[in-house]
Amino acid sequence: MKFESILEETDGFGRYQIALVLLMYIPRIPIPCHFLLNNFIAAIPSHHCNISSLGSEGIFGNLTQEERLTVSIPVQDDGTPASCHMFSYPQFHLLSNSSSPSEVAVVQCQNGWEYDNSTFISTLATQFDLVCEKRGLAKASATIFFVGVMAGAVFFGVLCDKYGRRSMLLVSYVSSIVFSVVSAFSSNYIMFAAFRFLTGFALTGIINISFVLSIEWVDTKHRTFIGVFGSISWSLGNMLLAGFAYLVTDWRMLIITVTSPLLLATAIWWWIPESARWLIANGKAETAYKYLQKCATFNKRRDFTSRVKLEVNELNFSKGLKHRSFCFHQSYTYLDLFKTPQLRRLTLFTGIVWYGVASTYYGISLNITSFGLDLYLTHFIYAAIEVPAKILIYFSLNKVGRRITQTGTLVLTGFCILINIITPTEYWTFRTVIAVLGKGLSEASFTTVFLYTTELYPTVMRQNGVGYASFMARLGASISPLIMLLEDTWKLLPEVIFCTVAIFSGLIAWLLPETNNERLPETIEDIEEMRYKNKCHKIQEKILNYSQKDILPL
Repeated sequence: MKFESILEETDGFGRYQIALVLLMYIPRIPIPCHFLLNNFIAAIPSHHCNISSLGSEGIFGNLTQEERLTVSIPVQDDGTPASCHMFSYPQFHLLSNSSSPSEVAVVQCQNGWEYDNSTFISTLATQFDLVCEKRGLAKASATIFFVGVMAGAVFFGVLCDKYGRRSMLLVSYVSSIVFSVVSAFSSNYIMFAAFRFLTGFALTGIINISFVLSIEWVDTKHRTFIGVFGSISWSLGNMLLAGFAYLVTDWRMLIITVTSPLLLATAIWWWIPESARWLIANGKAETAYKYLQKCATFNKRRDFTSRVKLEVNELNFSKGLKHRSFCFHQSYTYLDLFKTPQLRRLTLFTGIVWYGVASTYYGISLNITSFGLDLYLTHFIYAAIEVPAKILIYFSLNKVGRRITQTGTLVLTGFCILINIITPTEYWTFRTVIAVLGKGLSEASFTTVFLYTTELYPTVMRQNGVGYASFMARLGASISPLIMLLEDTWKLLPEVIFCTVAIFSGLIAWLLPETNNERLPETIEDIEEMRYKNKCHKIQEKILNYSQKDILPL
């Protein structure tokens, strides 16, 4: 008996599964707030040099603030005061002649900056003076966070397959809260960067573990619903971030605000069960049966008998035989992802797809100021468009399957970026609509790849596989902010790169096997058998074609 059959005995999608999904749904809502927090905490408001170094109040006499800026700071082409330069001494003649002669000595800011606090009370840029030649550090905080997420994906991937989903989920909850709160009270940028890295490191465990645990507890026909429904929490969190950032304009308090819901997650952890699939795969049939029995009782399946217990033990024994005969051990590492042909092929392709999905998604999401619209409104629209996109993707996943959906969403995202590349900037309304459409498609591709990858890897290595794929995704996310800095070389270069990556990774997704309505693989042997099943299927098709043409060879 396969595990799916045992799960059906408990009601594969009853009240127990619904309660489990909801218990892990609430903690996932604040997670995206951290991933796109850099749009607000690292924002660089309008600023100009502090002119107090030019002299005392008496020098300026009765001049208004605007007149003081006129005689102290050169004007940019758009008529606003320069952000990073000032005159070496006051130019009072500019009060009568607005032109600024080229021979006037201009120097860099001598005594810090003055910031426009009308939008933000405080950001990283204003707190640590990360402007002008240091402005790259403010943008780099996003990269630092994603590098932490990348490292965390590897760490939790290994330990979850070794020690279980549930225990590592608690570690992720607690460490996320601690690291995030400490980062909010950092006294310098280096301290902030270190704990921001650790925050990303811890948060990735919540994302990957909660998703895998949900998928492993539901039956085959409801996996798509759980995958899409779970991903909507990401969109809700993103929409909430726009509201939080609008109401809380101090970067320290904003971090505390988006972290506080995780306290509730820690409180409800006790009701979250361990994955019965993982328990059976690791020789803990007795514990697995207890969880399955609890599930059956909660779902009012009173006919869950001792016969099922015997079948659980037999399933556990058969898996043990497979481990010993095929892989010779039961403890897996990331190296095992590359040891067998089919699994190695799967690992290579999923890595490329995840890199493309994340690079494109964050390339669009972190560029919300390029359309000249309100910062909060743009962020909210970008988040809101994800919900209808995910609802549509639910039907696509069920009707046309995972592979076509994954390929289609990525390729179409690339074409949306391409359209914006060739569209003149004066058509900003059209460009904004296309960008929002591309954002929705990129999030749809993210929703698909999470579900798709979870179904592709076997139970004994599922968290390792998702951890590796997440590592590749966060590598793409880490590089995205750096790619955006290339606009200083050529303004369209970042968009060209994101467009190319999206289309290429979409074509690679076409090479992955379909998993719609297929049972979850349990062992590495199951993955390798897929290759031979595919070969047999192709041979049968050829034989059928020959027979139809009456030229079947002897």
